[in-house]
Amino acid sequence: MPTRETPPAGAPCWLEIGTSDSQRTRDFYSALFDWTVDGPHEDMGGYFNFVKDGVLVAGGMTKMQEGVPDLWSVYIATDDIEKTVETATAAGGVVHVPAMDVMDLGKMAFITDPAGGAVVGLWQPGTHKGFGEFGAPRTPGWFELHTRKYDATLRFYREVFGWQTEAVSDEPNFRYTTFGAGGAEQLGGVIDDTANLPPEAPSHWQVYFAVADTSATIDRLAALGGTVHMHDPNTPYGDLAVAVDPTGAQFNLVGPNDNMPMS
Repeated sequence: MPTRETPPAGAPCWLEIGTSDSQRTRDFYSALFDWTVDGPHEDMGGYFNFVKDGVLVAGGMTKMQEGVPDLWSVYIATDDIEKTVETATAAGGVVHVPAMDVMDLGKMAFITDPAGGAVVGLWQPGTHKGFGEFGAPRTPGWFELHTRKYDATLRFYREVFGWQTEAVSDEPNFRYTTFGAGGAEQLGGVIDDTANLPPEAPSHWQVYFAVADTSATIDRLAALGGTVHMHDPNTPYGDLAVAVDPTGAQFNLVGPNDNMPMS
C-alpha cells in the first residue's frame, strides 16, 4: 500500500479532528480502527496523534472555538508556506491563521478559499511529515471538497497548489473532478454540491478512511456510539458510508466491492 516519507507539495498530508470531548474521541477512533494513541501532550495544548502499527495517520485536540461543530480538517502540503499563503491571498483567499512555526515539527497556516468558503490547512513539513500511509485499511483513503462554486474552486486550487486535475463527470446532476499533486496518483476529488448543501452550510472538506470491510466497520461503529447516515455498498467507487462519531464529527468510510476492489 502507498507509503510516503515526505508528501509532495499540493497533496493532502494530514488530518486533524477538533473535538468537544478529547477522551471520548480518542476512545472511539482507537477502538474503531485499532489505532493506538500518542498523547495527549500537555506541552502542545493537549494535542494527540492516532498511530497505526507505529505509523502516524491523524491527529486531534480539543477545539478552541465555541459554537464550531466537531469536525475533521484537511491539511495540504507545501514546500514554502509563506509563498503559498501569498499566492492564495493574491488569488482571493482569506488567511485565518497566518504561517507559524510549530516547534521543529513544521509550519502551519489556515486559509479559506474565495470560491466556496472552504477552510483548509497548510503544512510545511519539518520533523513531522504528515501521515505515513494512505489507501490501506485503517488509514486515510480519500479527500473530497464539496463546493457551491465548482469552476472557481478548481481554478483556485490549481493556481495555489499546482493540482493536476481530471474531470470524471461533467453532467448537470454530477460534476466531479479528481486531483493529484507532484506526479502522484489521484488523491481526492472536488464535487459540485450546490444542489445538496443547505443554505447555512459552507463549502467544506470531507475525509474518507479506507477499511477492509465497510459493513463490519459499521457494526463496530454502532456498538461504539457512532451513527451511520448513509451506506451504499454498490457504488462504482467502492462500498461507501457516511458516518458521525459520538461527538458529532462527520467522516466517511470506503471499502472494496465488486465494482472497485481495493488492491
